[in-house]
Amino acid sequence: MNGAEALLRTLADGGVEVLFTNPGTTELHLVGALDSVPRLRGVLALFEGVVTGAADGYARIAGKPAATLLHLGPGFAYGLTNLHNSRRANSPVVSIVGDHPTYHNVFDSPLTSDIAALGGWLRGPVRRTENAAGAGTDAAATLADAVAPAGQIATMIMPADVSWADGGVVGTPVAPRPTPAVTEEVIAQVAQVIRGGEATALVIGGPALREAGLYAASRIAAATGVRVFQELYSNRVEHGAGLPTFPRLGFYPEQVLEQLAGVRQVIVAGAKVPVAFFAYPDQPSCLVPEGAEAHVLAEVGQDAVAALVQLADLVATGAAPDVAEPRRPALPSGPLTLQNWVDVIAALLPERAIVIDETVSSGTALAAATAGAPRHDVLMQTGGAMGDGLPLAVGAAVAAPDRPVVALEADGCSMYTVTALWTQAREQLNITTVILDNHAYAILRQEWAHFSRRPSAGGPDANPLFGLADPAVDFVRLAESFGVPATRATTAEEFAEQFSAALAEPGPHLIQAVIPPAA
Repeated sequence: MNGAEALLRTLADGGVEVLFTNPGTTELHLVGALDSVPRLRGVLALFEGVVTGAADGYARIAGKPAATLLHLGPGFAYGLTNLHNSRRANSPVVSIVGDHPTYHNVFDSPLTSDIAALGGWLRGPVRRTENAAGAGTDAAATLADAVAPAGQIATMIMPADVSWADGGVVGTPVAPRPTPAVTEEVIAQVAQVIRGGEATALVIGGPALREAGLYAASRIAAATGVRVFQELYSNRVEHGAGLPTFPRLGFYPEQVLEQLAGVRQVIVAGAKVPVAFFAYPDQPSCLVPEGAEAHVLAEVGQDAVAALVQLADLVATGAAPDVAEPRRPALPSGPLTLQNWVDVIAALLPERAIVIDETVSSGTALAAATAGAPRHDVLMQTGGAMGDGLPLAVGAAVAAPDRPVVALEADGCSMYTVTALWTQAREQLNITTVILDNHAYAILRQEWAHFSRRPSAGGPDANPLFGLADPAVDFVRLAESFGVPATRATTAEEFAEQFSAALAEPGPHLIQAVIPPAA
């Protein structure tokens, strides 16, 4: 057995089932070893950002890591953007990066680079395997690091001569570390804060945004009057009929300060204390209201769900959660608008859907519209780096082939990783992609307008660097070139007909939905 096979067998023994990759010469023995490890499915992408974003989406739905295989430092660098998003989502990822043979790097050949430094940027552990005999042990340790609470990117650098050398030994799986519990003392202290009767906000995130956490938070709100908010960007939210729904914190500082107006106590569970996404003149970075106190019920990585349930048992005995009733909007008519496109989604969303939300400025009405739709999961881009949506959809669809995936994607975001459509077609994934085409970087126009002290001549719409209409992207022809059937909708009626047809037919589909930009 060579080192490459030892690595892959170790991962398979540890429960890894999928390897997303865009390999090169230094990874060929790892690709070849896949033939000897049929438990590990290889999924090819044309761009490394699709590889890493797909691993993120897979982890969020499967609840366990996929592996990625990238080519040397430049390939790793191409994938870093969505690894950044993965890090912010606390997704477990086993990141394998091929390298030149151990004896070759001293010659500084053109593709030589500091791979370990790139891995360190992700703030996770980095290992470099030095011989075939250690490949399995290093793989087991890397997998254990990836799944350590709350989940992280663990990088394993695999020199080519370690891959091809004989003497590989399969590593023994390392028992996963349990999720740390919140102490009874901390829960009691937070309960006392709530019982104090001051205006209190509870911000929940991470696993707390799934059924058990939502129910517990809603019980607390019903019994005590605590105002509950969802963190701005969440890795996975269970949403829809039969579940409580809470407002997301706003994007702009003044929005959050308005939401938290009058609050004297801010409690966080599975989320960080609210901070501004960007800094703006004369606006605070920390968004806890002046004079208010912040309390951590559960750090990110602790068992926030159990802490919320225990807290609810202390302060909300007998209280029932307030859940959304089943309801769907009527199908709208007329030209597509920022409101009626979400009504089409809400009216037709199938049971058990996985919704990818990278709508940016075009999707502010989505959560409210779908609150009464059949229960579904929502995955968001969490790190602010555009281009995660289409790869997230690939990973989610690989993780749950029996569930429909609906990728709602801003036009500008899609162009970073549009080659994900090729992987959708190659794997025949059940993904319906909706490109929200407003011919603009509308979020940048909003941001520029937000800097009111620096207006541009003619207003933000006049800046040509914010426009995507000249030339306009033909997403239908682009999708078809990647093997994905596509249509174009300009009215609600067209959109509803095309969306229904796409959901009814297996495999990937794309709809170019032409909408106006947000004001």
